[in-house]
Amino acid sequence: MTAITGVDAGVPTRRVTFDWSKPIFVLLTVILAVLVVLPLGWLGYYAVTDQTGSLSLANFRALVTDVTLRRPFIVAITMSLSVGAMSCVIAVPLAWIVARTDMPGRTMVRGLVTASFVTPPFLGAIAWEILAAPNSGIINAVYRWLFNLDPYEYLVDIYTLSGLVFAISCYTFPYVFTLVTNALERVPTELEEASAILGGGLWPTLRKVTIPLVLPAMLAGSLIAILQALTMFGSPAILALPANFHVITTKIWSLFQYPPKPGLAAAAALPLLLVTIVLLWTQRRILGRRGYTTVGGKSGTARITVLGRWKWLAIGFTFFILSLTVLMPYAALLKTALTRTVAEPLTFESFTLHHIWFVFFEFSATQLALRNTFLLGFLTATIGTAIALVVAYLVTRGTSRAAPYLGYLATAPIAIPGIVLGVGLFLSYSSPILPLYGTLWILLIAFLTIEMPAGYQQLSSAFKSVHVELEEAGRILGATRMMTLRTITAPLLRSNVVAAWCFVFIGTIRELSATILLTTADTKLVSVIIYDLNESGDLGAISVLGIMLLMVSFAVVFLANRLPLLGGLKVAPVRG
Repeated sequence: MTAITGVDAGVPTRRVTFDWSKPIFVLLTVILAVLVVLPLGWLGYYAVTDQTGSLSLANFRALVTDVTLRRPFIVAITMSLSVGAMSCVIAVPLAWIVARTDMPGRTMVRGLVTASFVTPPFLGAIAWEILAAPNSGIINAVYRWLFNLDPYEYLVDIYTLSGLVFAISCYTFPYVFTLVTNALERVPTELEEASAILGGGLWPTLRKVTIPLVLPAMLAGSLIAILQALTMFGSPAILALPANFHVITTKIWSLFQYPPKPGLAAAAALPLLLVTIVLLWTQRRILGRRGYTTVGGKSGTARITVLGRWKWLAIGFTFFILSLTVLMPYAALLKTALTRTVAEPLTFESFTLHHIWFVFFEFSATQLALRNTFLLGFLTATIGTAIALVVAYLVTRGTSRAAPYLGYLATAPIAIPGIVLGVGLFLSYSSPILPLYGTLWILLIAFLTIEMPAGYQQLSSAFKSVHVELEEAGRILGATRMMTLRTITAPLLRSNVVAAWCFVFIGTIRELSATILLTTADTKLVSVIIYDLNESGDLGAISVLGIMLLMVSFAVVFLANRLPLLGGLKVAPVRG
């Protein structure tokens, strides 16, 4: 719809076009509400009803009285708290070495820690299964060979609670590392220099000045590690189930095995949802209350500690941590992909391409899984980034009083664990009213919901870096909000948009927690195929698929990091 506004002679007329921002705002609100509210609504309904549809608290009563349901909660809490503590033990010294010392190769260390971010935790668990299984693990095989021991003796056993804690910590410590490193780089130099002037050495300054200032970052990072461990499905399913114990996520999954108990699964998912919300709220509160305030101007550069003779100890510790978290797992996957059995060494005689040939030319499920995975990755990244872009624009530019609520809806899925969302979507779309279970549509809905907060937060931060005057100039010349977004703001944020697309794409192709409940024989994905192959013990094929997944992920990360070279206005990315 258009209208021509006339004014006095000598003043040109201006054409006013219809502003689509309001109907788009309403449409996005409905879409996000359906993505978030519908599965949670069905989850609550099944939790408080019995098989006849009558209101009942029997499911919650069973959670309290049945030891087989109560014990997984206790084990999961114990495991997640241990992961939070171990992540701090690993990450804090490493962060201090990287941020505050003169150890050589610190940039490379940051890059290798990033590799832990990219590695799917379930793939890392499989890598440690290859390394530390009591009978066939490479470490135990070498141990028996060195000391000429019996075939049943072993040095380490990954199929234990402590082994599970270790395997998960290898891929959660980067959260603590990143927050603590950033905090260390922001510590006011004047405070540490004042401590040194007053006679405080390195250790007293660390204990009394530096550590208290970065303590909020340590606590926030450990809470993220705890949350990741508590809501994780893949690693516990791979390492805990063979050891005959459950955590809550694997127990929820088992309740969908024959005979299925959806009501009990829904009731078990709700406490996990509540704990997740509390942990996220606590983490935000901690990050919102900074441990220091700089008064009197800009703080100086970070105070670098000269290690001197301690340099080799720092290098040894760093190499040890990176070997356990990145180098050894990657080497185990590569070695297993190129030999017929896990135990035999990689030599010229044992080298084989059999697993590669099997995966790509003989295994019938591979082609379908690859097609489904990359199709869903492309669609989720494209649709999700487009929605996140418009939502971030409407919220950051304050297009209406209700705009903040749209932002809340976009970030709400971050509080929903993957396994809980999977249960809710299964209950929502397996009914005759919305029969989407068994199709790719239900997986697309799941991925859009899971990845929406990441895309929205990244683009929301990017919008804040572009001054609103550029858009106001377009509005003065007669452009609508959507037109200014399309022709002015979006081109300025091209690098940020592509980076968000890459981030969502990687998150989609590595997702397992929600996927495991929503796939069928016709909708298998690479992550689910890897999990299925692990149950059959085909570690060679798993390694090939895992390496392929890692190569694609690193290629996408490389592309995202090369974005400033694409030309156009360079807008510095801001972490959401």
